[in-house]
Amino acid sequence: MNTGIIGYGAIGREVAARLRRGDVPGARLGGVLVRKPSPGMSAPDFTDDLNEFLSWGLDLVVEAAGQDALREYACPVLERGVSLAVVSVGALTDDGLARDLRRLAQETGAKVYFPSCAIAGLDRIAAAREGRLDAVKLTTRKPVGAWYGTVAEEKYNLAQLTEPVLLYTGTAREAACLFPESVNVSAALALAGIGMDRTQVDVWIDPTLTANVHQVEVTGEFGRFAFEVQNRPSKNPKTGVIVAMSVVKLIRNLAGPFVIGV
Repeated sequence: MNTGIIGYGAIGREVAARLRRGDVPGARLGGVLVRKPSPGMSAPDFTDDLNEFLSWGLDLVVEAAGQDALREYACPVLERGVSLAVVSVGALTDDGLARDLRRLAQETGAKVYFPSCAIAGLDRIAAAREGRLDAVKLTTRKPVGAWYGTVAEEKYNLAQLTEPVLLYTGTAREAACLFPESVNVSAALALAGIGMDRTQVDVWIDPTLTANVHQVEVTGEFGRFAFEVQNRPSKNPKTGVIVAMSVVKLIRNLAGPFVIGV
């Protein structure tokens, strides 16, 4: 499986390293699309030209560059009939973009994959949706370091916080728009379950934490389940180490003979 990556931050760099090492049998790194190559980023592994990137015979493209990158590149990728793995799922709060991706995938035969990334249980929630699904609630708590460079700085002096504060309560649609790097998980839960406008989200800034914590509660015809994940931040404090691992697991499922967790 010839795999291309859009973006070379904490996620893209780790996925690329694992593919280069041969950690995933049957998969290899086809190349990386970046905004502006820096020293050491040279052909044939790196390019800032989308057409060149798409000329490399890719079977799968992993988007790991943020919501703006997904909006810019997702449709051209699918138009070429290349399947796409989405990390920045919060961009799909735009119903028009979601419709375009679905239409292009249907027309070309490409697939759009949503790895679990920072959250868990998407397969169980999607299964529960086959019956009556009543409620999905996400409570996200992240340490202070995750909130620098976000709208949280407009409301609080982050350096002086000593107690947890509720930053936001509302819907997944609004949460994913307000915090595009920090609450992508809300959009993933919404797609798996009852939609952007019925999925409830609470977002906390918690100076007592060192990990990113997501708590999920789901009720429906199947019964009830609740779980908590604690993600160690990557070099980018807004995302967890598990995100790159989740992408690699998706590639392993697509390239290998056994598919776990579907």
